[in-house]
Amino acid sequence: MRQFFKSILFACSLSLLAHGAAVAADRATAQEATEMIKKVVAFYKANGPEKTYAAVNDPKGQFIYKDLYVFAGSVKPGGVTLAHGGNPKLLGKPLGELRDGDGVFFVKKINDVAASKEGKGWVDYRWPNPVTKALEQKSTYVERVDDVYFACGIYK
Repeated sequence: MRQFFKSILFACSLSLLAHGAAVAADRATAQEATEMIKKVVAFYKANGPEKTYAAVNDPKGQFIYKDLYVFAGSVKPGGVTLAHGGNPKLLGKPLGELRDGDGVFFVKKINDVAASKEGKGWVDYRWPNPVTKALEQKSTYVERVDDVYFACGIYK
């Protein structure tokens, strides 16, 4: 009987490990996020804003991968969301006053990074993961092109 319970416990442990590995495999890396931004910036330079925003907004498009999605906004103060692969309800809305799960004005931080001399960098905040539906720590890579920023974040 004791051996039976050990076998069950072992099988359950293996199942949990396999599930954990599957969840980890569905999470994108910081490198994948920066590569996604390089890809969307190249697309923007080759195709212009309108085609890029349409491609970013496409829920089955090339700018959605694992738990990654690209979003774009105007760098101007109070700028609006120009494209959003994770939540189309945010399109056209000024999000400067939007707070994360900890009350941080993270869109202002994103704009600050985009408006900086370098025009690129990382911003940390908490945001709902579209895959798990849970409020999670997120680190987003931001890069400015002209007066637009493109951003893509990883859930930690």
